[in-house]
Amino acid sequence: MGRPVGANSDETRHRIIDATMRCVAEVGYSRATIRQIAQAAQMTSGSLYHYYPTKADLVTAAAEELEALINPRLLNAADEHTEFLDKLMAVFDETDRIKQEFPYLTAFDRALRVGGRGRLELTTDSEAVFTAMRDIFVSIIEQAREAGALDPATDVAGASDALYIVFQGLADYAVTATPAEYHCAIGALKSLIAGTLFAPQQTTRTAPSGRSRAKPRR
Repeated sequence: MGRPVGANSDETRHRIIDATMRCVAEVGYSRATIRQIAQAAQMTSGSLYHYYPTKADLVTAAAEELEALINPRLLNAADEHTEFLDKLMAVFDETDRIKQEFPYLTAFDRALRVGGRGRLELTTDSEAVFTAMRDIFVSIIEQAREAGALDPATDVAGASDALYIVFQGLADYAVTATPAEYHCAIGALKSLIAGTLFAPQQTTRTAPSGRSRAKPRR
């Protein structure tokens, strides 16, 4: 059919990928159609077929885009810090920023994991982000142990799995949570990991002179 006249290839592909993610996130893999995606991308179905011949090609490209977007950002966030706890906090902060920027990404990923059952290529693509995230956790924990910042008896695989499970839970929660709700959950999770979520808070009272002083602990 040839490329549509006057079309900017990179900009058009980006628009198609964005529309694919949104449509699949909203109605699921099976129910999303080429026509719906084309309408969301503000183009005709014929023009869309020039870029991606099938819906499977579309969704696979979108999944690859998802992986290319998220994984480098999470790695870079961790690499910007030297303290291991800071690395973990930075990774969770980056997932928060991604949620704010692309609120439909987690719904797309979940729809892909559910709708991709029985389609190995889709399932593999959708799991890539989770696999990469677990690798990040393993790397941080191994570095901490080698630097003596971790109890030598700590099992790296077990600790990594625990963080990985938390991340999977966050991803599922993000499907229905608003960006504001997700942000609050990330804040509480960071406090939990840092050991401050249940820490006793120091209260203050006003001294007779009008100055505030700490209330003594009993």
